[in-house]
Amino acid sequence: MPEYAREPDGGGFARSGEQFAGIVGWLGGAQAAGLDHAALEEQVAARAREVARLLLQEHLDLRAERERRREEVTGPDGIRRTRAERGHGRRLATTLGPVRVTRIAYRAPGAPNVHPADAGLSLPPGKHSRGLGRLVVIEAARGSIGQGCAAVRRATGVGIGTRQAQQIIRAAAADFGAFYAGREHRPPPGAAPGGVLGLSCDAKGIVMRPGQLRAEAARNARKAVAKQEGRLSRGEVSTRKRMAEVGAVFDITPVPRTAADILPGPGQHASPCPAAPRTTGKWLTASLADDAAAVVAAVFAEADRRDPARERTWVALADGNVHQISRILAEAAARKITITIVCDFIHVIERLWTAAWCFFPEASPDAGPWVRDRARAVLHGQARDVAAGIRAASTALTAARRKTAAKTADYLDAKAPWLDYPTALAAGWPISTGVIEGACRYLVKDRMDITGARWGTDTAEAVLKIRALLANDDFDAYWAYHLARAHHRNHPQLRTSYQLAA
Repeated sequence: MPEYAREPDGGGFARSGEQFAGIVGWLGGAQAAGLDHAALEEQVAARAREVARLLLQEHLDLRAERERRREEVTGPDGIRRTRAERGHGRRLATTLGPVRVTRIAYRAPGAPNVHPADAGLSLPPGKHSRGLGRLVVIEAARGSIGQGCAAVRRATGVGIGTRQAQQIIRAAAADFGAFYAGREHRPPPGAAPGGVLGLSCDAKGIVMRPGQLRAEAARNARKAVAKQEGRLSRGEVSTRKRMAEVGAVFDITPVPRTAADILPGPGQHASPCPAAPRTTGKWLTASLADDAAAVVAAVFAEADRRDPARERTWVALADGNVHQISRILAEAAARKITITIVCDFIHVIERLWTAAWCFFPEASPDAGPWVRDRARAVLHGQARDVAAGIRAASTALTAARRKTAAKTADYLDAKAPWLDYPTALAAGWPISTGVIEGACRYLVKDRMDITGARWGTDTAEAVLKIRALLANDDFDAYWAYHLARAHHRNHPQLRTSYQLAA
């Protein structure tokens, strides 16, 4: 029968015990008695961390002593290894400090060593523990990677370089797609079978390092001629950006309203602002590597998970981008889903203001009433009539202003099928894209647009994924899933047989 190696003599945890006794003695002495609370707290935390590190180290040493020798080990490469050597160690940085993991190495000529004990501990391939990696990932998702590394050093005393942190972050996000693809198809808690399911997509630019742009953006950047030497002028930064596609799925609690609730007519007193439709259960995703089609498909997959029986009303909120609308319609058709698209009313107002300055001088007090009248008409479902009126009024304008006004009219005509605000308001749906605008700000702008930041595609993609997991409150579940997947990748099953003696 296989036997364990020599049992320790009972002194396996002597060093940690001595360290703990030293803390107790120090706390009872005159030196500690002369410290204020802040200094005392700092000293106790540092000394307690060393006790915890020693406990971990001594436990690892105990496991090394108890590791059973195997007669042979066949590695993932199919090579049999019959030579076993104790004492092979590797350094591991943990949240408690650095430790050394010692284990038996199984060897064969011309083949790399195999360490079965690594699988038992589920050790990562690098020198940073899973716990330390988790801390790095969370901190780097909140602020700059440099700030994240500094926060980890303050919390653990372990120093991590920026490049090492980037590698950890990229590896941590590797299972994002598989995690959500494998989720159970079920409505989220509190979702009503006949409720409204909201979908929305948008894009936000991220400033990239040279060579990291998509092909079309790279061509535009090569053609661009700088207006000033040494800095980018207004409009030039867009040629250095790559668009991150952002998607959102959410539940909507309808609140019926009227056009007068949004924009009271002349002589009407503004009533107390009614409650807006409430959105809950937001799920976000973002990608710099995938195109809009892939992100829209992911959004529909999440909506499918929430409403697999198609018992809810699906509403897509868009800002009017032609490509996004076409992808939403294509995905809905492919899945045989009936979906209503509503274009953002705020974007309509912005277009009307653009047209207003064609008819009025800058800062004219008459522009505001002109915009409100036409916006009110659009809310009543008269978008095409407003477009016709703008064209008719623009005949007396200069060619340049007539062209600008025509763009607003063309926009209203083209988007008219998705400007049915009377139906949306009566049904209690949102008519603005606040959810996806907020998602773009949180996932992309707040983190990726830090002053001076220039991104590589792989690291930016990983940070976006981690921030989406945190926003969805899925990070803990994802991390457990990621560790299980990483274990199977890093530690393929070994075929072993044991010796009868240690």
